[in-house]
Amino acid sequence: MNVAQLATTRRTAKAFAPGRPLPADLLEQIRVLLRYSPSSVNSQPWHFVLAASADAKERLARAMPPPYAYNAPKVRNASLVVACCVRADLDDAQLDALLAQERRDGRLPDEAAAANQAKSRRTYVELHRQRGDVRAWMEKQVYLAVGGLLFGAAALGLDACPMEGFDADLLDAELGLRERGLAATALVALGWRGPDDWNAALPKSRLPAAAVFTEI
Repeated sequence: MNVAQLATTRRTAKAFAPGRPLPADLLEQIRVLLRYSPSSVNSQPWHFVLAASADAKERLARAMPPPYAYNAPKVRNASLVVACCVRADLDDAQLDALLAQERRDGRLPDEAAAANQAKSRRTYVELHRQRGDVRAWMEKQVYLAVGGLLFGAAALGLDACPMEGFDADLLDAELGLRERGLAATALVALGWRGPDDWNAALPKSRLPAAAVFTEI
């Protein structure tokens, strides 16, 4: 299947088949997919909480009181649910950790390269601080990871459902995210759609190409 076929055939799962654990090899591919997601200036302002057991998924479902209760069955029945979190800030400790990792990975051949990378990244961080939109900028990076996860899951033969329908304050408290300098941004349920998924047979609907493309 080519990329266009994948894009036109994947559908958000509205109901999952329960009792189907994710095989270890697929779980590891999901972990790699998330860890290697792209981000602006390699900022990586994210953390991913993986919930596979019934108890772990129930903790996520607790953050879905009305009006979000309709999403709880998706969380409980999915094989894996990923809570995609954003960092509270890109502080000096995180910026230093990024640079140190790039050194270990061989991306910075000398101190001049390291200094240039550090300056470039800090310039963007400070630019967004001045604009007052650091959090929004970091959340954009998290959503790059979400998009890659959805497409990657389809390539692995998995169904997926991205969700913003949850009480973020409840989830942050349940998982102790604030204490770790994190906040929940989105949930992605993964697994295999169930026979009661009403979205499975519906045609996809997108605006026509003329409405979304401008060629210059």
